[in-house]
Amino acid sequence: MMKHKRAFTVIGIFMGLAAAVAAAIWHFVWLKPYSITPSELQARYAYKAAFTPGEGHSVHIRLQSFDGALLHGRIVYPGDPAQARRPFPVLIGMHAMGRSHLRWWLPDIGGRPTIEQTHRITQMALQQGYAVVAIDARGHGERRHLGQRTLAQRAMRDMHWFGQRQAYEQMIVDTVRDHRVLLDWLVAQPQLDAGRILAAGYSMGAQGALLLAGLDDRVQAVAAMVPPHLGDNVAVVAPMNLVGGLQGKRVWLLTGDDDEHASTQQNQALFQAIPSQDKRHLRFASGHLLPTDYVERLSDWFRTGSRAAPSAP
Repeated sequence: MMKHKRAFTVIGIFMGLAAAVAAAIWHFVWLKPYSITPSELQARYAYKAAFTPGEGHSVHIRLQSFDGALLHGRIVYPGDPAQARRPFPVLIGMHAMGRSHLRWWLPDIGGRPTIEQTHRITQMALQQGYAVVAIDARGHGERRHLGQRTLAQRAMRDMHWFGQRQAYEQMIVDTVRDHRVLLDWLVAQPQLDAGRILAAGYSMGAQGALLLAGLDDRVQAVAAMVPPHLGDNVAVVAPMNLVGGLQGKRVWLLTGDDDEHASTQQNQALFQAIPSQDKRHLRFASGHLLPTDYVERLSDWFRTGSRAAPSAP
């Protein structure tokens, strides 16, 4: 009998220690929600103009960003800009985490297929007369330091294991700022229609496209494919906190009903929060990887009317 009591005592002690350790982890490590005001959001994404009008255009893009970093990317035109009868509308493509801008051009890279099918969105856009531009996110593609763990890997490790959100938030914020610098360049190109600029993104790119369009009126339409759900524990990069800026814009949300990064309820809540009357929610019986035929469903999304080009906020 005494042995059983001792065993229960030892078990109770271990359970108490485990509960204490769990409580300490929750208190010191796990990310906790925080509030952020609209003015604080605007201030966080503010940037200093880095493009001087008058530069020429090229297929390969190398631009200096707001902090001196170089933007790497590419623009492809549906025809010769010098022979065009009118400026081309523009699609900005934003890639997923761990990928690069090349996924908007190539069906595979080094034998690894572009499973997001974003290269087919580019093909559709070019067929509909759009110029397509894409750049690398911070720490991705040509901006990745060889031989080092990627910025995304380090940022996600720090956030999930150590409760440190700063690196992840900064990566997303600076990537959106880079795209605002890209917008400065785009609207200054006479061969491009500054009144018809659209943004499309997959996963992290969808998150970025929603943030960019929510902040910058120079983007008139958004197609967001499977954006991950993000709450107020990373409030500054949560699209839900910037949906007010999507008022009056064409917004299509494409989601999978079995997405491991966003539940159907979370996707529905995001869609309902978008204040635009010109919005559509396309749901697929899939996970985070949408079925290949989702691309064809985007055809009507490209049919947006031109409007006077807004200035940078």
